[in-house]
Amino acid sequence: MNAQSSNFAQTMTASAEQVKAPPRRKRWRRILLMLALPLALALGGGYVWLTAGRYESTENANLQLARVAISAEVGGRIVNVDIKDSEPVKGGAAMFRVDPEPYRIALEQADATLSAARLNVEQLKAAYGSAIAKAKVAADDVAYYQTDYDRQKALNTKGFVAASVLDDAARALHNAEESKIAADQAVQSAKAALAGNPEAPVDAHPMVQEAQATRDRAAYDLDRTVVTAPADGIVAEAGSFRTGQYVTAGSPLFVLVETGETWIEANFKETQLTHMAAGQSAKVEFDTYPGRDFDATVQAIGAGTGAEFSVLPAQNATGNWVKVTQRVPVRLTLDESETAGINVTGMSAKVTVDTGARSKLPAFIANAATALAGN
Repeated sequence: MNAQSSNFAQTMTASAEQVKAPPRRKRWRRILLMLALPLALALGGGYVWLTAGRYESTENANLQLARVAISAEVGGRIVNVDIKDSEPVKGGAAMFRVDPEPYRIALEQADATLSAARLNVEQLKAAYGSAIAKAKVAADDVAYYQTDYDRQKALNTKGFVAASVLDDAARALHNAEESKIAADQAVQSAKAALAGNPEAPVDAHPMVQEAQATRDRAAYDLDRTVVTAPADGIVAEAGSFRTGQYVTAGSPLFVLVETGETWIEANFKETQLTHMAAGQSAKVEFDTYPGRDFDATVQAIGAGTGAEFSVLPAQNATGNWVKVTQRVPVRLTLDESETAGINVTGMSAKVTVDTGARSKLPAFIANAATALAGN
């Protein structure tokens, strides 16, 4: 009986010890649980501190390419079209041609007018030379008749000639002086016709220069009957452009989307611009290329909100006013190495700018860090 009681007591004692001593696995689990919460808070606070306020993003963004409205510089009927809608074209390549025949005729007329102007100036030069010669003859006549008059007057004083002879000499001198005055006026008139510079070359005369300018304009118009692409690009909105169509100078005909320059126009909220500046790096995601990030750089921040540059700006000086967060256009440039093949202007994009800013730590984390530093 005593032996059985002793065995029973030992069994109960062992069971009690097993109950009192928790398993080692549960002890480590408890320790991990106790450390996990502070660690999660630290990691969460660190993530917030590193990212909150640093990255500003918007999906209100589009790819932009330079667009040129193509028009003819001269009016006329289209005789040849070398482009098709949505097809690429090289800079300097001919796109279409206006009928050149009227402009060729105008150039021939201008050439004839220029030749006539040169001939006219040559005649003016000859007339000036003739006027100079006549003026010289008139001056010689005045000198001759002046000498004759002086001689007749001396003889008349001595009584050797009659008064009528002296009167004839005086009349001849007067006529010679009048002729000299007329000859001098003819010289001045001929000189004025030569723009006051008889020695100037024929092509320096204003009449010839005017004719030359008219001829140059006619040649320019003829050259502009062939319209070339100003840069590499893709033709757009040219589906209805056809041979035989009549165009007027300066009227837009279709659009050339240039492929040499691309940028992103992102419209950020004004509250997102606090730490944003030109030169900051950014990531761009296009809906057309899901899962692919493109490197970009902030080039410039717009000088005003979109509402300020709208056709009808908002007028806030009214009785009722509701504050609306404005958006400001921000221009970003893509890295040239990544823009190949991206030539669809207006594509939607998501832009994320790394402003490099650091937000303040949450109060409870900051207090905990201060307490740990104090200990």
